Amino acid sequence: MAEFILLLHTRPADWQTVDVAEMQRIIAKYRAWSQDLGAKGKLKGGFKLTDGGVRQMTRTPTGVVVADGPYAEAKDAIGGLFVLEAADMAEAEAMAETCPHLEMGWIELRQVDDLGQR
Repeated sequence: MAEFILLLHTRPADWQTVDVAEMQRIIAKYRAWSQDLGAKGKLKGGFKLTDGGVRQMTRTPTGVVVADGPYAEAKDAIGGLFVLEAADMAEAEAMAETCPHLEMGWIELRQVDDLGQR
């Protein structure tokens, strides 16, 4: 079995009008989805990333530059991730298609390269 990462992209501006009741409904959908995959042995892990506090690091000829960002004004940010186990990309895509995140953002699906370590 292979592992796949679902990077959950979101538009920060879309969340500015979400009230508490709607946020609880959204969280319940994620919880139900992840519990279902967990019960099937397909969910290896998942994380909601904090808002803000992001550091972008780049190596330059003079050293490493650390900058804040992306900012709330950004058009796109990664809000979280899930790690799934699947037989192949087709199975991973089928699981990702049911993810509630697609109602409010987009998913980047990537296979983990084990580099012969497993």
